[in-house]
Amino acid sequence: MLFTGDLAQLPIVDVIQLIHSTRKSGTLTIQSQKGESHLGFSDGYLVSANHLNNSVRIGQILVENKFITPEAFDKSLLEQKIADGAHKPLIRILVEQGSIQREDAYRGLEALIEMTVVEALTWTRGTFSMDLDYIDISDEYRYFPGILHQEMLLNSQQILMEALRIYDEKMRDGTLENIFFSEGTVSEKEVSISEDGNLTVTADMLGLDTLDTLSQKIPDRFFRLEDKDYSEEHRRIIADELFTLPRNRQDELCSFLTQISLQPSSGKQAMLPGALSIAVIMFSHDTFMKYALSTICKNRHHVVFTTDDDVSLDLFIDQSFSRGHMPILVVDDPVYIGEGYEERTASMLQEKREKYPRLSILQLSSLPENQTLQPHGLDEGATAILPRPVLGDRSDSFVARITNLLLAFRSVLDKSFVQPERLAEQKLKEVIATLTAFSEPREVARELLSFTSSFFERAVTLVAGPVEMTVEKGIGVTAKKSSGPTGPLMLKVPLGQQSVLDDVIEKQSLFYGHCSDPTLGDHLYAVISAPRSPKILLLPLMMTGKVIALIYADFGQLTPTPVLIEHLDILSRVAGLVLDKSYHQKRFELMTKPR
Repeated sequence: MLFTGDLAQLPIVDVIQLIHSTRKSGTLTIQSQKGESHLGFSDGYLVSANHLNNSVRIGQILVENKFITPEAFDKSLLEQKIADGAHKPLIRILVEQGSIQREDAYRGLEALIEMTVVEALTWTRGTFSMDLDYIDISDEYRYFPGILHQEMLLNSQQILMEALRIYDEKMRDGTLENIFFSEGTVSEKEVSISEDGNLTVTADMLGLDTLDTLSQKIPDRFFRLEDKDYSEEHRRIIADELFTLPRNRQDELCSFLTQISLQPSSGKQAMLPGALSIAVIMFSHDTFMKYALSTICKNRHHVVFTTDDDVSLDLFIDQSFSRGHMPILVVDDPVYIGEGYEERTASMLQEKREKYPRLSILQLSSLPENQTLQPHGLDEGATAILPRPVLGDRSDSFVARITNLLLAFRSVLDKSFVQPERLAEQKLKEVIATLTAFSEPREVARELLSFTSSFFERAVTLVAGPVEMTVEKGIGVTAKKSSGPTGPLMLKVPLGQQSVLDDVIEKQSLFYGHCSDPTLGDHLYAVISAPRSPKILLLPLMMTGKVIALIYADFGQLTPTPVLIEHLDILSRVAGLVLDKSYHQKRFELMTKPR
């Protein structure tokens, strides 16, 4: 297995492009509630598309493109039915009957792959997996190289571009929902032959025989999450991958994983201040280890990618950052990654650390049971190292050690990646995006006030005038902080007193620190009361090179907490640029307006 992931986090377009650029061979399986599709790749080229029923689908494509007549399609289906066990691909029957030219048959198979990709583009939810050990090629696609000795290697990048074009056209025309793959198709075994040898359409062929039962019976795949039998899947994986483990130990491990799966996720990690959504990227070739760690992640509702090829790591990391997730790279012991990684892992970790400074890396290290863990992995770029148990002669202690690892992994995810500064970065991006949509000073000042109040207990806007400043709206001053901006307060604070206010306006730069300015004490604090700590913020809002307002903030009666001053400074400068743009745009419109 090369890699697996979620279509909601990594679109199928990116997956196909990765396979194309890395020249991979294997089978890409795409699953969703609508069904399952398989795409075969050879050295990055598309060589097959597999479905529940290839024959009917390729026949529909050939008819729709006028490569064959509907009569020829019916005749070929009839021959398939008569042949019974001696199954022949529909393409072979049509070519041998002379009902289609070889070139048209080839183009039809190419169109089938394109439509398979188009269908996958509509699946916003589902999973994908790439299996390097096997290329699943359907009988239709084996016919050309096997019988006609003509290779079928389709450029996946060109196929993808054509599929995107078809997708856009159908989206524009409102026919995207009419892709026949998603509507259900006729199965070969449902074709009925009447006594006179003609093709007969039956109720079960159209699915009408189950119409009365649709409202009573819901497929298992739609059962509520808590009704799912996790133990069966856990038991199968354990039996397949840890078959040397005694049966009673397998049962013990299965019971533990089932408890993890059924345990309600409290969601506390998402509620903690500074917590961000996590994307876990597991780099390992060990099927059970990937499965066990994924079980923890899924219970915690974290995004999960798994891979054993470092080429795909950058794609997963970039995608995680772009979607606002905090990526955590979990690197298995090099022995369990693949050949050559014992020498390459250290340099790879250093490379990822240099390329992605904000990336968190967990290293798994397999050691004999009583050997001390060496911290050299931390020097190579790992954020933390977890001891990894190995199933060997001491199978009696393996389950205890693997459960300890999984519990430690869960604890690390829940507690060690709560970082307020990362949440602040996310918030800063959101506020900047909001500011760019504003054009009025009042709107910009209000957004700047709200962002500042996220660091402080109290904040007010002071509008600059020729000789005094007017205290307008405030947060946490006359009402609870959760109430948002209130006011206006209409309090006057004089300028020209050589106060800290005058200094900030003159220098056009923020002030953050202890302040015992008498102007604030005599005027501002006479109305809103002095804060417990003299540590305050004065943040200027500028337009066309002049300070038009200041944001004052303090901690009220609370103890000061860390403040990301650089974020406030960045937002203040962005706010000024937004106002300058708005000002010049209005002047231009005024100058060009007909008189």
